[in-house]
Amino acid sequence: MKNLFRGRWLCTGVFLASALCAFSAANPYVGEWALTIPGGAAGWLGIKEDHGQLEGGMMWGWGSVEPVASVRVEGDQLVVTRKHSVERQDAQGKKVKTTLVETITGKLDGETIHLTSSKPKENGQGEETVELSGQRQPPVPPAPDLNAVRFGDPIPLFNGKDLTGWRLTDPHAISGWAVENGDLVNHPVQEKGQHKNYGNLRTGREFEDFNLKVEVLVRKGENSGIYVRGIYEVQVADTYGKPLDPHNMGAVYSRIRPTESAEKAPGQWQTMDITFVQRHMTVVLNGKRIIDNQPVVGCTGGALWSDVNRPGPIYIQGDHTGIEYRSLVLRPVIK
Repeated sequence: MKNLFRGRWLCTGVFLASALCAFSAANPYVGEWALTIPGGAAGWLGIKEDHGQLEGGMMWGWGSVEPVASVRVEGDQLVVTRKHSVERQDAQGKKVKTTLVETITGKLDGETIHLTSSKPKENGQGEETVELSGQRQPPVPPAPDLNAVRFGDPIPLFNGKDLTGWRLTDPHAISGWAVENGDLVNHPVQEKGQHKNYGNLRTGREFEDFNLKVEVLVRKGENSGIYVRGIYEVQVADTYGKPLDPHNMGAVYSRIRPTESAEKAPGQWQTMDITFVQRHMTVVLNGKRIIDNQPVVGCTGGALWSDVNRPGPIYIQGDHTGIEYRSLVLRPVIK
């Protein structure tokens, strides 16, 4: 997945779990909120207090977690503002950039937050208003001792013959997925003058905590992703030679930046070893540990839902470009 991400909200250290999830009686809005956006998309809102000042970050359906412009509380109401840059045509028909200010107000009902978003329409004709709600997320547990975790027998998720055990996340999308020479291949072919909505692929089975080993071939310019529990994207993309960034190969998309660049040049098979235990992620890319037992505080763009406690599938992003996998083997945690 590709998007822009701004400054101080990239992590490993962004919104440390203890700071986000522990909320004060003086300000009950401080914490993390798992949002459900109209239409079913997943979102996330995080609010923290630093030296008496409120700060916030938000993820709306797709894209990155980004800082909001401002956060304040007026009486018993939360007020969040976000800024959006858009292009409009002036009186002479010339495209000019302008900034739209979105205002999100919210009120609490126990552990539920009810939000209303209002912003000017991009065409300048009136306002767009959306109502949504969210649930307070539970605190992230302490980092697990991975040496003490026991894993079950390997479960091959892909049989190398057909798509048994897999289905599209959106049954109305077009499938570009096929099995070729024993590999799982995506061909999202677009035609000139129209855009086809190609689908992402998910397992029918759902999982809690596990280790997942993957082999993937990333060609030049390709972009995919592997979603853990269907809500946390581990980035798969051609980012060879790029500076460290939370959107690079092996990153938890827009949330956790790799500690080093371990991706190979495009056109080569690469290995990913992903361990997810107690809401902590470890990623070993091509034999190098680039994320080491780090907390993942909320869902990423493209999540199937925002509930961090819910088991979920492995899902592979196929709506961007072609990609090719040849092995996906999961070992569940034995409790």
